[in-house]
This record gives sequence, C-alpha cells and structure tokens, in this order.
Amino acid sequence: MAKRAKPQIQTQISENPSVSSKIPFRPRKILKVSNTPNAAKPSPSSPALPKTLIPLTSQSEINLALQHLRSSDPNLTALIDSYTPPSFDSSRPPFISLARSIIYQQLATKAAQSIYNRFVSLCGGEASVISDVVLSLSAQQLRTIGISARKASYLHDLAEKYSDGTLSDTSILEMDDEALLTMLTLVKGIGVWSVHMFMIFSLRRPDVLPIGDLSVRKGVKLLYGLKELPKPWEMDELCEKWRPYRSVGSWYMWKYMEAKGVL
Repeated sequence: MAKRAKPQIQTQISENPSVSSKIPFRPRKILKVSNTPNAAKPSPSSPALPKTLIPLTSQSEINLALQHLRSSDPNLTALIDSYTPPSFDSSRPPFISLARSIIYQQLATKAAQSIYNRFVSLCGGEASVISDVVLSLSAQQLRTIGISARKASYLHDLAEKYSDGTLSDTSILEMDDEALLTMLTLVKGIGVWSVHMFMIFSLRRPDVLPIGDLSVRKGVKLLYGLKELPKPWEMDELCEKWRPYRSVGSWYMWKYMEAKGVL
C-alpha cells in the first residue's frame, strides 16, 4: 500500500475545475501525488503499450489510450462510449501557459480572460510574452491592467527563473513528470494542482493523476460505488489500472462530474 503523501496546501478557489482542454489554472487544496515508477501491466487483450510515452497530440495516441482504458478498467467503458474522445490541443509555449495560469488564479473565467488579453496587449502580442518583456513591466504597470501586486510578483518570479536559466521552455519539455513538479513548484504562486493541470492540458502528458482534485475524486467515488471520497493513497491504488494513461482517465472523471451537474 502506498504511503500517504504529506499535504501541500493552496488556497481553494473552486470545488469544480472546468473540464475543457482550455481549462484555466486555478489553485485549490491539493495533496502531492506519489508517482511510482512501476506501470500497470496490460491485460492479454489490451494493445501493446509504447515503451516511451509521448504527448497526447494526435487522435491515434488518444485511441491507443482509450483501448487501454477499456481493456484495463471495464468501469470506464460506458463513460468512453458516452462522450466524444478528449482533445488536448493547447499550442501555447510553456512560459505563456504558466504566466496565464498565474493570471487566472482566483478569478472567474471571463474576468481572467479580459485581464489576460490586456496583459498580452501590454507585452506587445502573445508572441512577445517572454521573460525579458515581463521583467521590463513594473508592478504598477501590471496593476493598471488589473493584475494584483502579489500576482505581479509571481509573474516576475517566473520570468526571473527563465532569465537566470533555472527554467526554460526546452528544459520543461524535456523534464520527466517528477522533475517538472519539483522545479515548477519553486515558482511563487504555482502549486501542485496547477502543475498537474499544466502537464495535462498544456504539455499533454499522458500519465498524470491529480489525486487532490475534488472533481476527480468525486468521479472515482461514483465510478466505483464508494461510500466516501477516496483518500489520496486510495486514488493511487484505484487508478493504478489506468496507468500509463491516467490523464485520460482523469479527463473522463471531469466529464462524468460535468454530466452530473457537479462542475
């Protein structure tokens, strides 16, 4: 049995994250995932799994994930049949996605989008949202477009870590999930839940299980007929059979809760 992870607490904004591929990053109470290296073995009827998992960037890769989930967890079959296949189609570079996630924190989607659009305009267009440009903007300039002083400090901290080489778009794309979680949570204002959402919806990593996400936990509770919400270590055990496509299994939990009117 996996050991229970120690909690890392963030401010909870909403119990119900969006399930679309353009999900805004909003912090919530989370518990750090324990990513064990041992992948679940496919059943004899399941398709051969790739030795090296690649991002969910094409329909063929999504189809492979769905075949595996159908064969490894019959409980998911009805859900897979009920919804169109997931799409993870974000095309923003990592720095822009992370900056956007900071801006979206603690805001309704419409308000966050408005502020983000002003931020992009202030930078000179989305292609100009790079570390040097963000560092050139004062906290006062950012406040005039609706970004709080605290979020301005978060954006500057992210930009500084890019500027000094701690992070880069290239290194982020090359890091494994564990290293990425460690490095991105060094940035002020970016917590574990935000990193999980970034890995799933921006990097399209196939095997991320956001065990602290309330909607995913509620979905697992209903899927398996549990009396109570599963604890983080129980989530690890229950969803082990989804490996190495836990991101896709989690996506169906969001869709399941959306259909139940929870999201």
